[in-house]
Amino acid sequence: MSDTNTIVQFEFTKEYLDRLGEAIQNQDEGFVRSSMDGVNPADITEVLHEFGTDESKYVIDLLPIEISAEIIENLDEDTRNDFLKAFEPPEISAFLDCLDSDDGADILNELPVKTREEVIAALENSEKAQYLIELLRYDEDCAGGLMAKELIKCNQELTVEDCIEEIRKQASEVQKIYSVYVVDDFGVLLGRVSLKKILLSNDGTKIKDIYDDDVVSVETYLAEEEVAAIMRKYDLEAVPVVNVKGQLLGRITIDDVVDVIAEQAEEERQLMSGISEDVEEDDSIWMLSRARLPWLVIGLFGGILGAKLIGFFEEDLAQITAIAFFIPLIMATGGNVGIQSSALVVQSLANPSAFEHSLFKKMVKVLFVAIINGILLGVLVFAFVLLLNEETKLAGVVSVALFSVVLLASVLGTIVPLLLDRVNINPALASGPFITTTIDLLGLAVYFSVAHLLYQF
Repeated sequence: MSDTNTIVQFEFTKEYLDRLGEAIQNQDEGFVRSSMDGVNPADITEVLHEFGTDESKYVIDLLPIEISAEIIENLDEDTRNDFLKAFEPPEISAFLDCLDSDDGADILNELPVKTREEVIAALENSEKAQYLIELLRYDEDCAGGLMAKELIKCNQELTVEDCIEEIRKQASEVQKIYSVYVVDDFGVLLGRVSLKKILLSNDGTKIKDIYDDDVVSVETYLAEEEVAAIMRKYDLEAVPVVNVKGQLLGRITIDDVVDVIAEQAEEERQLMSGISEDVEEDDSIWMLSRARLPWLVIGLFGGILGAKLIGFFEEDLAQITAIAFFIPLIMATGGNVGIQSSALVVQSLANPSAFEHSLFKKMVKVLFVAIINGILLGVLVFAFVLLLNEETKLAGVVSVALFSVVLLASVLGTIVPLLLDRVNINPALASGPFITTTIDLLGLAVYFSVAHLLYQF
């Protein structure tokens, strides 16, 4: 990285990759350094994904340690696990010295226990080593596992002048300063004071006279999803983390919460697609197959049950063969309605209190929407069947069945995610093959039952 803070606009081209590969092979240090000078570490990480471990390590070793540390931190977990095997514990320690403690703890948690201990022992910064040891006690998916120990704090009894001096002492370990946290003699969080207010106050003013005690904090045991919801609700750039006694332990910044939200979205997207594990496209063939197979098998059995269900109405099909033409229409419409309803519920459940006080009202609204959609779709399909020169009775069967399926799919698409959420199962599961397979079977049952009843009259 150059001495200035200018970030070079990076263009990722095949020609550059070929030239870089040639430079690495010929150990052309000058080209590697000059071509990456001022380039954002995230862009360098993307480039190194195109090379093997040995080539990437060669590049990493040529870059400033601060840049190398950010590149390591930007790698996805599986790639980083394999990549770090090429480094000795003291080299990994040097990377961790340049990272915030929360990012360092994440990396340590991925290492074998023996390597982890060697890395901690090799850390030159004893304070950073202590921070990392403390953070390793917490689960990765709670506030304690998300927080960084680096922050700016001061005692309420300090004057503004003394507080500014404290900021200067502590700021070297903190990359981003949003505000100064105020504590008492026992380290209990009292509030926060903005840098603007500090700068505009007289030197002799005491912090206890200017700090804001209306501060949102989270406790160490709080789940990461709840932390993300709190920061999103109050539009926070950082949130302090306290223990059960209210003592300030660390802070969680917005970049960590963005990662949590992205992981949640990816997990839900995969569940909705019928992928049961967290996989990447570059994972092994076996892992990709294993992740996709469970719901494919369930879908297969669902199809077999559907075929068996149709067999129960074999006599009806033999008498009125035209009803078979509209089976795909009933199944597709029911599946689409179910997915739409469940997707809206899953989105609403991102707010933990969304259904606490208004469940009945929301269900009534869902029912009215389903009735309107069902009537409109029923009328359209009734007219369409008549246009195909089919008999009026068949048109009535298809339209009534479609109306019934739309109602059923809307209600199921709403209720199933709520039930899954209530038993602590990811409700996104209801937006994928689970809901479509269920509604397909029920839709067939409704369709043939309506046909059987109406054709008796």
